Amino acid sequence: MNVYDFDNTIYDGESTLHLFFFYMRRRPSLVKKLPEVLKAFARYKRGEVTLDDMTRVYAPMIEEIVLDVVDFDNDARVFWDGHIKRIKPFYAGIRRDDDLIITASPDFTIEEVCRRLGIKRFLSSTIDRETGKIGRICMRANKIKYFFEEYGDEKIEDFYTDSEKNDRPLIDAAERAFIVKGNKITRIK
Repeated sequence: MNVYDFDNTIYDGESTLHLFFFYMRRRPSLVKKLPEVLKAFARYKRGEVTLDDMTRVYAPMIEEIVLDVVDFDNDARVFWDGHIKRIKPFYAGIRRDDDLIITASPDFTIEEVCRRLGIKRFLSSTIDRETGKIGRICMRANKIKYFFEEYGDEKIEDFYTDSEKNDRPLIDAAERAFIVKGNKITRIK
């Protein structure tokens, strides 16, 4: 199977940050959270956000926003109507039926984009639709943990990511690994 990180790998940008802006347009009061959100994303991209930070610091902030603004039944559809064009063109040329997306992005948005792309399997962070609580945080070392829990010994043939630092365990588990920067793909393993 081929395994893909999502944001900045097959999606051009950070879909969760774009989702925040989507909600900010609907609920302008979220602008007060913008500095905190941008700082958190910058720290995440530099590899400075630990799983403990996500659980202790960022999850409560995300949960508060989710409870206030998310319509689980419609938002993902509306969001992807405007953002599906950000899927990088290279993906269509290498897509396989057994592809797996593994991402920190939330399940309700990833499920919709995977449906549109014909991807049947994904592992993502989870949000309880009743309570707004984050269940699984699918980032860093948790990605490989959830992969093994779900797929056991299934082989990762090719793994694509934008971050060697954040996805090192998946790189190590793959037969071949690639870094994606923009539309340039470079084999690193």
